[in-house]
Amino acid sequence: MAADEPEAGGTGTGGTDAGGQRRGVFWEMLAGRVAAPRASLLLGWELIEVLPDEGTIEVAFQADEQFTNPAGAIQGGFLAAMLDDTMGPALAASLPDGLLAPTLDLHVQYLRPARPGRLTGRGRVVSRGRRVCFLSGELAAADGTLVAVATATVRLRTLE
Repeated sequence: MAADEPEAGGTGTGGTDAGGQRRGVFWEMLAGRVAAPRASLLLGWELIEVLPDEGTIEVAFQADEQFTNPAGAIQGGFLAAMLDDTMGPALAASLPDGLLAPTLDLHVQYLRPARPGRLTGRGRVVSRGRRVCFLSGELAAADGTLVAVATATVRLRTLE
């Protein structure tokens, strides 16, 4: 098995220590022991709820006026980044320490214009294999109206 291939497949509960505490980059970031990614800070990423054993997450973003296009809607690239930053953590919360999951493919469908303000993302792990995982996500406006949905394929790798 190559050095960048994880040993275990299945859904699993991710990395926990002997005391049952969650381990891994996601949990280290939440605890403040690892700096949050700058892109997440720019997007105003906020954790609402994570259920790592179920492979789901709910997060919020603060879409700033700076993210708008000439029509006053949030530019699609920012929405794609928010969806990527929703789906990735849904999986990352369940990964053992030392694994990460870079995105191989991201497919976004824009349903309606998103306006500046709070957006809520919901992500889930659809399927988790030994090396490749499939994720899905949705992004909703403050009133609950869906503005975009996405699917992603990621590859499990060891942290280098």
